[in-house]
Amino acid sequence: MDDPLKAMQDTINQAQVTAQESQPGQAGEQSLKEKVIEVMKTVFDPEIPVNVWELGLVYDIRVDADAAVVVQMTLTSPMCPVAGSLPPEVEQKVRAIPGVTSGKVDLVWDPPWNPSMMSEAAKLQLNMY
Repeated sequence: MDDPLKAMQDTINQAQVTAQESQPGQAGEQSLKEKVIEVMKTVFDPEIPVNVWELGLVYDIRVDADAAVVVQMTLTSPMCPVAGSLPPEVEQKVRAIPGVTSGKVDLVWDPPWNPSMMSEAAKLQLNMY
């Protein structure tokens, strides 16, 4: 049986994407969001050989009309050794995307990260089946 929390998170994520896609004048911002997602796939927690996107550490990506990007993300735990380096790396990579006017990371702890938030690909890569 699928994890109900994961199913709820997937539903929320899809609703956010659908809502953004349906807003008029959002096409450029959506493609910018897709670029941000691609960049998230290049950021790795050095202790886990999986990128932050597939780990489920990125909770939300907001792109406003001025192409300012805010990434809401978490870490595997508040005591994570990369807490001082991973969020600044994400910010730096987001700011380097052509068209982005500013990039910011909001580090959040609610909901707390847990392994059920990982993608199927991440679970396979970490032999969690």
